[in-house]
Amino acid sequence: MDVIFGNLDLWGEAIANTLLVFFIGGLIALVLGIIVGAMRVSPVPIARGVGTAYVNIVRNTPLTLVFFFFVFGYPQLGLPDLSNTVLGILAIGIYTATYVAEVLRAGINTVPVGQAEAARAIGLPFGQVMTLVVLPQAFRSVVPPMMSVFIALLKNTTVAAGFSIGELAALRATINDAPGRPGNPMEVLLWVAVVFVVLVLAMSAVQRHLENKWRIAR
Repeated sequence: MDVIFGNLDLWGEAIANTLLVFFIGGLIALVLGIIVGAMRVSPVPIARGVGTAYVNIVRNTPLTLVFFFFVFGYPQLGLPDLSNTVLGILAIGIYTATYVAEVLRAGINTVPVGQAEAARAIGLPFGQVMTLVVLPQAFRSVVPPMMSVFIALLKNTTVAAGFSIGELAALRATINDAPGRPGNPMEVLLWVAVVFVVLVLAMSAVQRHLENKWRIAR
């Protein structure tokens, strides 16, 4: 246990950075994914085309390359300086938004068409039809696949370790590079795996709670 108690400060920083990337990246993915998902089912051809292009291009690009573009390409554009952590959050959020959009699109397609038509018949614009009628029902039907997307997002945070972002996957190198720190590299990796298992189990519990809650609400 020396690898933990002898490095509590490093573990705390790594877990905090992992959760920071996860939560803020997840928030970006959720907001952007909702917008793109709505664009994918929009009656406006240009909106559908832009949404489709975004999903097809970004989703089919490896996440590592997306990180490369943000961490190494962004500074070359002459834009305001951002830390690697912020750039990593943007990369993982923009990437995951494509999966959120597709899950939402599938959920939107489960809502009976007549409900949207009835909402439009009483004069609601497309935005209100989506936010007041369609999306609330779509969210209920996509809880399991949506949680799978966010579990994948949590595990994808490990990619950030290769881009100088001090999260859990980088902890082995951080401890090795710190003189006098106790810990075998393999032991560190095993404990990192345990932390991820605990976090995923916690998210699975949240998923079950939401499924049970919304099943009753129906």
